[in-house]
Amino acid sequence: MTEANDIQKEEQFRDKIATVDKEGKRIWIYPKKPSGRYYNYRTYITWFYLIILFGLPLIKANGEPFVLFNILERQFILFGIHFGPQDFYLFAIGMLIFLVFIILFTVIFGRLFCGWICPQTIFMEMVYRKIEYWIEGDYNAQKRLDASSWTSDKIIKKTTKQFLFFGIAVIIANTFLAYIIGFDEVLKIIREPISVHLTGFIVMIIFSFVFYTVFAKLREQVCTTICPYGRLQGVMLDNRSLVVAYDFIRGEPRGKLHKNRDNIPIEKEPCKNACSGCKSGLGGCHDEEDLDVEKDNHFAQFQNKLGDCIDCKLCIHVCPTGIDIRNGTQLECVNCTACMDACDEVMVKINRPKGLIRMDSVDGIEKGEHKLVNTRTIAYSFVLILLVAIEVFLISLRSDLDVLFLRTPGMLFQEQPDGSISNLYNYQLLNNTTEEYTIEFKLIGRKGSLQLIGEKIPTVAGNDKSEGALFINIPGNSLESGKNNIIIGVYSKNKLINKVKTTFFGPIK
Repeated sequence: MTEANDIQKEEQFRDKIATVDKEGKRIWIYPKKPSGRYYNYRTYITWFYLIILFGLPLIKANGEPFVLFNILERQFILFGIHFGPQDFYLFAIGMLIFLVFIILFTVIFGRLFCGWICPQTIFMEMVYRKIEYWIEGDYNAQKRLDASSWTSDKIIKKTTKQFLFFGIAVIIANTFLAYIIGFDEVLKIIREPISVHLTGFIVMIIFSFVFYTVFAKLREQVCTTICPYGRLQGVMLDNRSLVVAYDFIRGEPRGKLHKNRDNIPIEKEPCKNACSGCKSGLGGCHDEEDLDVEKDNHFAQFQNKLGDCIDCKLCIHVCPTGIDIRNGTQLECVNCTACMDACDEVMVKINRPKGLIRMDSVDGIEKGEHKLVNTRTIAYSFVLILLVAIEVFLISLRSDLDVLFLRTPGMLFQEQPDGSISNLYNYQLLNNTTEEYTIEFKLIGRKGSLQLIGEKIPTVAGNDKSEGALFINIPGNSLESGKNNIIIGVYSKNKLINKVKTTFFGPIK
């Protein structure tokens, strides 16, 4: 019973989050400014990330956006390739690929995506917080500033910070909108009078306030309480997954350093083998300055039982979500590696090996086993490769011009005076390119003729669709009884660009 109570007490940290107190009120997080090699790596990745994010909407291919996700008009362009509503199956498979990839990535690398690639973390930790550090100082200076009265200095700092925060939110909102409607349309909204693009202007303002609220107010709450990925990782991780982990075997039990003696924890526990200092009633010889050699020897034995963690709590101070990584893997941890940098810096100062907090698995810490390849990773990898192969195969079969031929509903075949049979069809042309097509239809493998309804020659503009109707006439003596299968060739400039199969009805013989 006592052991169960001890375990329950140790796990109490999982019953709450660091950003909410017992009364349910928000606890504002003031993370210490991180530094170190991993933080530098994240900075380099951030530069590359921001260049790609803000640069893609500016790139064009054949006068069209290189990337576009126009949900409203159902127009999607990915790396210069157009996808329409008829390509929804490709989108569905693509989403499955993305989902399986996230699962596989999380199974192997934990929540590393959140700390290094996720836009929320990139902007929050590598843009907004850097501005905050620049204007208000490090975490202690921020606490003092927030607790102080409203002086002119505080007003200037707070106003400047919020002004920059909202300005960056406007830039993000415009970039986000450029991915939806295109950069040229965003420029029109900015340059032309508001009355001309009132709806677009309102959307832009709404997006700006949404992003401002997320990065200036919600902050880490997005990662700890709103984002579903943090919840999902709990069912995806296992003991072989790489996560930011504290080496509890090497680090425990924790002990403080002596203020005047290198690597000597100031523990109060008395030596098991009582030395002269303990006998003289000093109350634990580990705090004394003038210890004799005998006491030093006994203390060295005690010191060997302490771990490398000196309980400096820097790993907690730098954490952007306010957790103690020494408690183990927690869903609030975004694997930003800030605690790894902080701990490594301390380990260097006390002459102990780096990596007390590192990217490792539970099995790696407990057993020294580092096996990323297992049944789960092999299964997910196989599914991922299979889905990618299917997607590539389907895209390779995708033609420049999609054609849909359907017999007009409710219309029967008609017998003509010359003995031929005619059926009425509706057709639809979907152009997947930027080139305009002038279309001609021909029967393949059968005698007959096609008669367009109307005098207009079928044309379809780039990334557009065209519809129409036509009669197909086939000699009655060449038809089988009832339903017949026919093939219609779609030509442009006398070049066959597509073929479509449909059915043709004739008399039952």
